[in-house]
This record gives sequence, C-alpha cells and structure tokens, in this order.
Amino acid sequence: MHIAIQGFEGCFHQIAAQGYYGKDITIECCASFAELIKKVKTQVADAGVMAIENSIAGSILPNYTLLKNSNLHVIGEIYLHIKQHLMALPGTALEDVREVHSHHMALLQCTDFLDKYPAMKLVETEDTALSAKHVATKKLKTTAAIAGKLAAEIYGLEIIAPNIHTIKNNYTRFLVISPNGVEPAEDANKASVYFQTSNESGTLAKVLTQVANAGINLSKLQSFPMPTKEWNYYFHADFEFEDLATFQKGISKITPLTEHLKVLGIYKKGKTL
Repeated sequence: MHIAIQGFEGCFHQIAAQGYYGKDITIECCASFAELIKKVKTQVADAGVMAIENSIAGSILPNYTLLKNSNLHVIGEIYLHIKQHLMALPGTALEDVREVHSHHMALLQCTDFLDKYPAMKLVETEDTALSAKHVATKKLKTTAAIAGKLAAEIYGLEIIAPNIHTIKNNYTRFLVISPNGVEPAEDANKASVYFQTSNESGTLAKVLTQVANAGINLSKLQSFPMPTKEWNYYFHADFEFEDLATFQKGISKITPLTEHLKVLGIYKKGKTL
C-alpha cells in the first residue's frame, strides 16, 4: 500500500503509519498536510496518516478544517508515544557535539536536557528526520540531530543520548484517512462526526444531553467558526461507545437538533505505540 504522511522518511508520521499498517508499505512523503490530503483525494496514495492532536500542544486546528473540507473518510486512528533522541555519526561522543539540529518543537521538548550543555548551538530546521538525514549525508562530525529512533536506523546514526524529552508522557494522535468509506467492523467503538447547530440558547446543550443519554462518551469536542455566518460555529466531535447500535441510536436522537450532521468515520479505537 502507498500511505501518505507529512514529513520525511524516518519521521514520527512514518512510525505511526508502520504501526497501523505494518512495515510492508510504501511511504508517500508530503511537505505539508494540504499535500497529504491532496495525494489521498487523488488516490496517488491509498490512504493517509495525519496527526490531529498532541497531549501537550493540543489540537492541530488547521487539520480539522482540511479533513472537513476534503470529503475523505476516517477509517482508524493510532496513538504514538513521542520519544526524542540525540543522534550523531557513529563514534561521536556527547562532548564532541557543537551544534544540535531539529524542528523547533523538538528542541522545545528537550529544553531541560539541552540547558545542561550551553555550549551547544541550537539550529532550527523544518523536520526532525530531515535533520538526521542532513547530519548523515553531510557527515557532520560535530553536529547532532534530535529525532525518533526510526531516523537513526534509516540514516545510520548512533543514539548518543536516548529519551531526552522533558515531558515523558507526550503522545500524538493520528487519524487514518481514506478516499473510500469502509464498512465499520462489528467491534467498532469510536466515531468522528461534525455537526452544526442553530445559534439559539441551549441548542448545543440539548445535543450533548442526548449524546450522554444514549450512553455515548464524548471524548473530543472542538468548535470552529463558520466563515459564512458571523459568530456561528460548527463542531467536530469524537464519540466512544460500546456497540454500533448505541451509536446509531445516539445519532438518530441528535440529528433533529442539528442543522447539518456528517459522520466522518466509524472505526475501532486506536492502540498506543
């Protein structure tokens, strides 16, 4: 299968894609999330794996809008424990490192470790895996990169300081998206939905009450402004439930209370890598 990801070979998106589909896949690297969506829509890729939220940084808001406007389907999800490692050419000692290259978010995630080495110059780059590739291909003897384990394996680098991220419980949730809707499995227990309500007082509360009354857990609710209507919003919601019948019952209850409702996908709650 050809799976579209955002980033370069060895990035965390690739780790997530392999965690979901296995290692026997071909990766379609994309420079942006918009390109990822396009490759899945035009079926250059069979499916895509796209980050949607992080346990520390929160929701990746533009990706919700991209998903809503794409008419693609959510067919699964996976959670990835983000582990940052300092890597360099084999034989490089920590005291030899003069520069550290990585994406600005990765550098921020490793502040406590990097503060111990004030002599190291920090260089921001566009991607963690690309930083590792740069160190390897240019054979930079006094430069290290911060990236995931897969990048070290692909580019032949040695991890000289593992797990240097400050906050250890850092997880990213990825959605698996497809141009084709997939019939939900019998054990499906999660769904992604977006809906609009009127701007009348209490309308959203009525929707959420019906969700709760149906025995559905609301695990995510994100609001977005509607460009065509001032101070009106649509909502992305993730529902968790015990069985499909429970979900269908809940949808039937809330549909009359909404101005528009679309099920983006029904799938099985993702595992954590």
